[in-house]
Amino acid sequence: MSCSKIMDMVYEYSDEPHVTAAGVINQILIWLHTLVCQDCVREIKKYEESRRILMKDFFPPSPELEDTIMAVIAAEEKQTEADLTSGVLSIRGWVIAGLIILISLATASFSLDFKKLALETGMSFLLPVGITVGIVLTSYCAIFIGSHLDELSERFGL
Repeated sequence: MSCSKIMDMVYEYSDEPHVTAAGVINQILIWLHTLVCQDCVREIKKYEESRRILMKDFFPPSPELEDTIMAVIAAEEKQTEADLTSGVLSIRGWVIAGLIILISLATASFSLDFKKLALETGMSFLLPVGITVGIVLTSYCAIFIGSHLDELSERFGL
């Protein structure tokens, strides 16, 4: 086997326990290769020493920093949960989106294609259009009220 493949196996299996059959076979292959290749022995020793330094000596333990970071993470999780329960979209955003929907539905009847289609089909076309507009607006308002029930009851004293 080439040195690069052996080193890839060293890097790949350095974190895992060698209880699997593949891990044991790879350890045997690495051991056999290091019997004849001193360059790989030096590289493996450098790798293991570097790994040991990074795992233990590189970052000194700092309990105060850990506690601070964990407190910030806990506060962010609580804020995220509060945002999800209170509704992420503001009432202003919902009202603006509702007005855009209302204006777009109301102005759809002014297009030339709409008028042409309405003339060809007659009054039977206007009934489904009116029902569709009513369903869209009613559904939007129901979703808005349902998602902001607590805020609306506080605002209007209900």
